[in-house]
Amino acid sequence: MSRSDETQTLWLEYRRTNDKALRDRLILTYAPLVKYVAGRLGSGLPAHVDEGDLVSYGLLGLMGAIDRYEPDRDVKFETFAIARIRGAIIDELRAMDWVPRSVRSRAREIERAIAELEAKQGTAPTDEQIAKKVGITVEELEESLSEIARSSIAALDELWTVSGGDGDQIALIDTIEDTDAPDPQRTLSQTEMKEAVADAIARLPEREKLVVTLYYYEELTLREIGEVLGVTESRVSQLHTKAILRLKARLSGAAARAALET
Repeated sequence: MSRSDETQTLWLEYRRTNDKALRDRLILTYAPLVKYVAGRLGSGLPAHVDEGDLVSYGLLGLMGAIDRYEPDRDVKFETFAIARIRGAIIDELRAMDWVPRSVRSRAREIERAIAELEAKQGTAPTDEQIAKKVGITVEELEESLSEIARSSIAALDELWTVSGGDGDQIALIDTIEDTDAPDPQRTLSQTEMKEAVADAIARLPEREKLVVTLYYYEELTLREIGEVLGVTESRVSQLHTKAILRLKARLSGAAARAALET
């Protein structure tokens, strides 16, 4: 019997008996998922955030996923669980409220400046234009981007409201297709939102689009991306943060326009 067959049998037996020992075996089987998600999230967090704590938060998400998963559905458990593990970790981090208020405020300022400049000129604003709009120097803008990056929790995991739905939200990372795990709950509005997000990514400046692609699609580290681009890891972090703020501004603007049209 193959490992996948053994796992499927384990799932069916657990669902039939609800035996605690079987549940523990499932937790051990999928524990590497928690380590994977915690590692991905932890790579962008300040050094004082302990990865062991992230794993603990993620285990709660894994246990919740095991309790809610329905094996007879045409969805891989890994796909189902990763979203809940990620969500459990992010919920706990947000409850800690460790991000300085000044950093959150500056992120909103930069995002707002990008949105207003893009709406006015129809193209992606330069660093110089963004800095002027915010009222800071380019050097201060770069420093702010670095601070935002250090305080950011997996920017693509954040839920954003996008035009085309009835207040529905989507995580940008969920636009990355998992060809091995079709989602039977996918709706037309979700498809429209994914198209809006994909379009926003396609319109990013080339270097920012490359950073997003290499980080989220190819799963390279910031250091590895720096080697590809020939820049420092710190500069890659700035480009990543600016790309996320630009995407949020663009999608927020699209949602606002849709609201005015309705």
